[in-house]
Amino acid sequence: MSKLFVGGLAWHTDDQTLRTKFEEFGQVEEAVVVKDRDTGRSRGFGFVRFTNEADATVAMNAMNNTEFDGRYIRVDKASSKVGQGGGSGTSGQWGSYPPQQGQGYGGYPNTGYGGGQGNEY
Repeated sequence: MSKLFVGGLAWHTDDQTLRTKFEEFGQVEEAVVVKDRDTGRSRGFGFVRFTNEADATVAMNAMNNTEFDGRYIRVDKASSKVGQGGGSGTSGQWGSYPPQQGQGYGGYPNTGYGGGQGNEY
């Protein structure tokens, strides 16, 4: 799996900052900081998709529980079950983390993101 969930991001971290850091580990297809659809502010987590699965694994191992952009982040593999995450949208492009059906963004602890049929950001 080449998609990674990145949690605990600083509120000021943007897509380009996330991409630049993870490009140290290989070719990044896409890096997205998930934003609140009403306010446009970061929700404190995002996703990075690598071209190569091995690069994603190296990045996950290197970056998990490390300081990035002023915060300690959590990095793990995102589920490949598209549309099983939370939120109120229908895109479901990224799936959920971890792979638990109906738990908004995988029921990431203490975030309050739950239910729904896909992730909208």
